Amino acid sequence: MAMSRASMSQQIEKPGKVGKVMREFKEGTLHSGSKKGPKVKSRKQAIAIALSEAGMSKPKKMAMGGGIDGCAMRGRTRG
Repeated sequence: MAMSRASMSQQIEKPGKVGKVMREFKEGTLHSGSKKGPKVKSRKQAIAIALSEAGMSKPKKMAMGGGIDGCAMRGRTRG
């Protein structure tokens, strides 16, 4: 599957954010939510936070013109 330049550049930037969050977890300074929240103890939770902050947990958007608009989903037609 061919990637566009935009998606390739996004994937290059993300490992830095994931690495930073995982380093915080390893040092014991990663908090869930704000800095006042409880410290993260689970490795799985740390991975979920890292992917969320890097934007990798968001679903991929469909190409322009290929998506289904809200009216079509409800059985209505355009026009």
